[in-house]
Amino acid sequence: MTGTAKAPPARPPLTALLRRYEDAGTPLTCEPVPRGLLNRGYEVTTTRGRFFLKQYVAPDTADPAVIARQHHATRGLAGLGLPAAAPLPDRRGRTVARLGGHGYALFPWIEGRHREGTELSAAQSRRLGTLLGMVHAGLARVQPPPPADRRHHPSADPARTHEQIDELLDLVRGHRPRDTFDELAEHRLLERRALLRRHAHRRPPDADGPVSGWVHGDFHPLNLLYRGEEPAAIVDWDRLGVQPRAEEAVRAAAIFFVHPVDGRLDLPKVRSYARAYRSAAGVSAPEVGAAVHRVWWERLNDFWMLHWRYQRRDRRSDPLFPAASALAVWWTAEYAAVMDSFTD
Repeated sequence: MTGTAKAPPARPPLTALLRRYEDAGTPLTCEPVPRGLLNRGYEVTTTRGRFFLKQYVAPDTADPAVIARQHHATRGLAGLGLPAAAPLPDRRGRTVARLGGHGYALFPWIEGRHREGTELSAAQSRRLGTLLGMVHAGLARVQPPPPADRRHHPSADPARTHEQIDELLDLVRGHRPRDTFDELAEHRLLERRALLRRHAHRRPPDADGPVSGWVHGDFHPLNLLYRGEEPAAIVDWDRLGVQPRAEEAVRAAAIFFVHPVDGRLDLPKVRSYARAYRSAAGVSAPEVGAAVHRVWWERLNDFWMLHWRYQRRDRRSDPLFPAASALAVWWTAEYAAVMDSFTD
């Protein structure tokens, strides 16, 4: 089974786009930014400087109302002094331009680099937790109140997960030519099936939903730029929405602080991060504890990277799979220590 080659995306209509802005200048170069799984980004150089141009193509993020909500949030957070990457308004005050059937937004170019949590010191881990806590608190100020009714957050059904495992095993075993990724995928699927049978009784009840609020929705190292020792910009707000806020904090830690080889979490850094997050966001330890349990269960039942590879024939997430699949196993074995690190 092999994927078919895709034609490169057409370049955006730069001249027409930049005419809408007062100080954007005349385009000189336009280079795709390779990161990002949902929408497209371009580094644009003009006679006035450098910019980041975003093209909204993913159907669930390209709706004008969704984009407007993201832009309102980032501009509001920037107004509070938080490093949220906010779009530039055009001459008419609009932050979205629609041309050729696509939406575009222009942002200042922000110099910086991505940093994994394993690179961060304990003090930087605390500042990361504080930053996310301030983002959640800031979103509560600048966004409309979330629905008053308690949202329903169903937990993964292990019976359905077993069906998915069987479907994926068939695809993995039938993949040709077979490679080391296929071998790892088969091993992890069989391993996960055994773990789910052993821990099925620990499924969180559907009604056990923590407090919901506005969250970034995809807070991880590739969406945070550092300049020197400090965060310079939080980018890619495509998944902004109302979700259990402490679950975002746990998911982020499980990405920032995972060791890429064996999938274990750096628990001392997690502890520093979690204490700072709870303080800045005003979130209680029991709320975070409930989130830890739900995210652990979510990880135990999740195979999105394998769905991308074997069903969508999209291999962009393949490099993430070894650490992510190892984490679910390690987390299950070290459940008590992980819980203590988040809630102590």
